[in-house]
Amino acid sequence: MFDAKALAAISKSSPMSSTTIPRRDVTDRDVQIDILFCGVCHSDLHQVRDEWSEFMPTVYPCVPGHEIIGRVSAVGPGVTRFKLGDTVGVGCLVGSDHSCPACKGGMEQFCSNVTFTYNSPDKHGTAPVTYGGYSERIVVEEGMVLRIPPNLDLAGAAPLLCAGITTYSPLKRRGVGPGKKVGIVGLGGLGHMGVKLAHAMGAHVVVFSTSPGKRDDALRLGADEVVISKNADEMAAHAGSFDMILDCVSAEHDINAYLNLLKLDGNLTLVGAPEKPLPVAAFALIFGNKSFSGSAIGGIDQTQEMLDFCGQHNITADVEVIKASEINTAYERLLRGDVKYRFSIDMASLRG
Repeated sequence: MFDAKALAAISKSSPMSSTTIPRRDVTDRDVQIDILFCGVCHSDLHQVRDEWSEFMPTVYPCVPGHEIIGRVSAVGPGVTRFKLGDTVGVGCLVGSDHSCPACKGGMEQFCSNVTFTYNSPDKHGTAPVTYGGYSERIVVEEGMVLRIPPNLDLAGAAPLLCAGITTYSPLKRRGVGPGKKVGIVGLGGLGHMGVKLAHAMGAHVVVFSTSPGKRDDALRLGADEVVISKNADEMAAHAGSFDMILDCVSAEHDINAYLNLLKLDGNLTLVGAPEKPLPVAAFALIFGNKSFSGSAIGGIDQTQEMLDFCGQHNITADVEVIKASEINTAYERLLRGDVKYRFSIDMASLRG
């Protein structure tokens, strides 16, 4: 094992601070990555503060980060897909059993033995749990490492590993493309990626926002129309017209108002994670054969597909690059929604 610098929380009430963590030595099929950038996901904040304790209690110290971009600095003798100097990514997963129906179906994210990039039991025994990308290096099995298209800005590419695949997967599953009308609810870290991806797929994209001030930015990102969801007339004008609506809001809101906008056999997919249950009116689904579903990231192959698609269309997240020392301020700003639209940590600032 070797030590690596990292940012960690030692309790749910403590600030993030600099520390060192153990990393395992490279074994036969492992890839060691020197981390260049790591995106800041809202789930990092939830996990650090143990706000998901009911289903995913946090083990401390907690080193978050599952939007990792870096360069290969060592490979095991059995590695065939990567070489020293390759630019690679690691998303939300660093392990699975590769043998269950979910894994065989390309959906490792639903493997009952999945290992998440941080706060999962560490099957290698390096530490009690896995430590994420808020660190200078990470060692990951080859099958969980992704290639980054060479034309993409690396800081902006980091959030693709979570926000990108979270929005790409349901859009692809629903066959979004030319001739489809797609709604994006909420223009935040997830929503702005949904707009960019749906636009690149060729759909007619409508952004729903509570804030009139976001209209210009939504159009800049690729939206064809913007609807202020508090305006009943604007909402009514779109009734029964959407093939799909991607709901990216994590706060309480009226889901039925959007179900009413779906056309026959339309779908609303939830990728935001509201803390409290959302009431759903049965007749809002029954009349029109509508469906309401959820979605969680994507498997490794689909994540690579998403990255390649982003490379072809030159899509990255809109990011504000921060130093490692600014992470606590970034968390406070994240709580206020004061970021357009993701933070990306320059990990050279940690090494320095």
